[in-house]
Amino acid sequence: MQQGNIGVTSENIFPVIKKFLYSDHEIFLRELVSNAVDATQKLKTLSSVGEFKGELKDPKVSVKIDKNAGTLTISDSGIGMTADEIDKYINQIAFSGAGEFLDKYKDNANAIIGHFGLGFYSAFMVSKKVEIFTKSYKDDAKAVHWSCEGNPSFELEECEKSEIGTDIVLHIDDDNKEFLEKSRIQELLNKYCKFLPVPVVFGKQTEWKDGKEQDTDKDNVINNVAPAWIKKPADLKEEDYSAFYRELYPYADEPLFHIHLNVDYPFNLTGILYFPKVKNTIELQKNKIQLYCNQVFVTDSVEGIVPDFLTLLHGVIDSPDIPLNVSRSYLQSDGNVKKISAHITKKVADSLQDIFKNDRKQFEEKWDSLKIFITYGMLTDDKFYDRAGAFNLFKTTDGSYYTYDEYKKLVEANQTDKDGNVVYLYAADTDAQYSYIEAAKAKGYSVLLFNDQLDVHLASKLEQKNEKTRYVRVDADTIDRLIVKEDAAKVELTEAQQAAMTKIFSAQAPKTDKMDFIVSLNAMGADAQPVMITQNEWMRRMKEMSALQGGMMGFYGSMPDSFNLVLNTDHPLIKDIVEKQAAELDAKVAPLNDEIAACKKQVDELRAKHKDLKEDEKPEVEKDIIRTQEAKESDLEKQKTEIYSQFAASEPKVRQLIDLALLANNMLKGEALSEFVKRSTSLL
Repeated sequence: MQQGNIGVTSENIFPVIKKFLYSDHEIFLRELVSNAVDATQKLKTLSSVGEFKGELKDPKVSVKIDKNAGTLTISDSGIGMTADEIDKYINQIAFSGAGEFLDKYKDNANAIIGHFGLGFYSAFMVSKKVEIFTKSYKDDAKAVHWSCEGNPSFELEECEKSEIGTDIVLHIDDDNKEFLEKSRIQELLNKYCKFLPVPVVFGKQTEWKDGKEQDTDKDNVINNVAPAWIKKPADLKEEDYSAFYRELYPYADEPLFHIHLNVDYPFNLTGILYFPKVKNTIELQKNKIQLYCNQVFVTDSVEGIVPDFLTLLHGVIDSPDIPLNVSRSYLQSDGNVKKISAHITKKVADSLQDIFKNDRKQFEEKWDSLKIFITYGMLTDDKFYDRAGAFNLFKTTDGSYYTYDEYKKLVEANQTDKDGNVVYLYAADTDAQYSYIEAAKAKGYSVLLFNDQLDVHLASKLEQKNEKTRYVRVDADTIDRLIVKEDAAKVELTEAQQAAMTKIFSAQAPKTDKMDFIVSLNAMGADAQPVMITQNEWMRRMKEMSALQGGMMGFYGSMPDSFNLVLNTDHPLIKDIVEKQAAELDAKVAPLNDEIAACKKQVDELRAKHKDLKEDEKPEVEKDIIRTQEAKESDLEKQKTEIYSQFAASEPKVRQLIDLALLANNMLKGEALSEFVKRSTSLL
């Protein structure tokens, strides 16, 4: 029997493995099963080239639990090892610079394993003792037994083993008894080994018999050795892609589209990506793509490894050029991974364009579900944005679909304003904004449907990318001011009448902490609505964007919603109120206006006199007069406001017109709606 010390430069290697790899300790099973698969495949390769002339048995890797003995065993019938090979590959851990190693990788389990070939030694994360029973395929090779108890000392001796291959026996330590539970090992095998290229057997299949579940004599193979992504697209049918999707995501709805990746230059890459069917954006989940290296699971945390928008897709990516045992941060900076990421973006864009060209009808039918992925891609990846212009669709409120170029050609003649801007009108809710949409259509305008949370962000991006382009929601202003073709019609009211109407309607506008209403007056024609509610495009857009982005944008989110209460001075009902308030209030307000004018005149004269004086040169008596007159002016304005407020309260048409505008915008609810119904009855 040979005894010795494992060739490491630091005796701290085992505490390091146990301590620093602890957060990822479950990967030990992936490492050991992967090693067993490699050994099995190597024997098959040697047989194919004539270097192994023995009988090739059904290749498989077996995982067994012996709860009584406290062991977990991984067995293969691969190439095995000689005593010399154990000494070379197991006893000599090939790395140097222990101090640097500890400092650099102490917080990074995967990096330790990947950089220093410690796949086998991951077994010590969960074991107090590890044994190897192995017999090489080589002629006359002796079976050998190696054991180590988690320190640099080992024992190596000959043993009895009739079949070639290797058994790794882990004596699970007290802190890791979970790895003696069948359910836990089944979970890890499903996670890491589901698509390994060699059958992985874990126990026997079961069946329900005599009122209980019993083992059969059939091996329980946990993996699919030939998953769809390793096959050629020409060898697969639509039902094969659907079946594989169900294998990955058993409870998901059928996907919209699939894209088969099959690249062998300048790097190797295979995989299948699916666009999942999404009922609403709440269902969107990132990191549903599984990353593999030669069918060995690496991670499903692909954010930062593939473009951000692709993390919304489902499926599998497999590349031997993606390092298996390194950290996610290393993957994100790896040159090959970046090239692969860029290629996947191009492949996805090319495939979507092909689908669009070959079956536009199907593409349009699936657009409502597909749109969120493409919009997100255009917002987060400029290269994808450039390619997506060929298949990104605009949907109008009447259900028609256009590419950007098609839609621009459709509307630019009629929807270009006097400054040469092509104005794209859109609605977020066809029911809530129905009257505004109809007003736009009456002008011969087309209205887009932007009803997803990312649409407002895309509108901003499209404005940045395309000169002389504006996107405006149909309720952002009156229709003549949305697309200004000529100077606006003049309001035929005096300044005093305009001020009076502003105060009257302001007095009856809703008062809440969440909404502000600013009264404005436009001449919109006698056939337009008497009162409309609009919301400034820029401010509303900032608030919507803040809801998603947060950060500095959060400032806008904390502000109340600001609406314009627009009075149509051409409408007979508004004209009636103008005339009525003049008849009832002019006599009351005129003396106040005279006093206000006198106050203003005196203040203006004194301020003109003080214009070139320093503060200490201004006579105190005159400064007191200014303060007194300004206070008097403020008090007089309050008296005027109260007069107009009383008139507004006594004139039911004022609140009725406001409520009609609120109702048209689905903003009249609760008690206010109930009062509106009562008032409507009384007015009738």
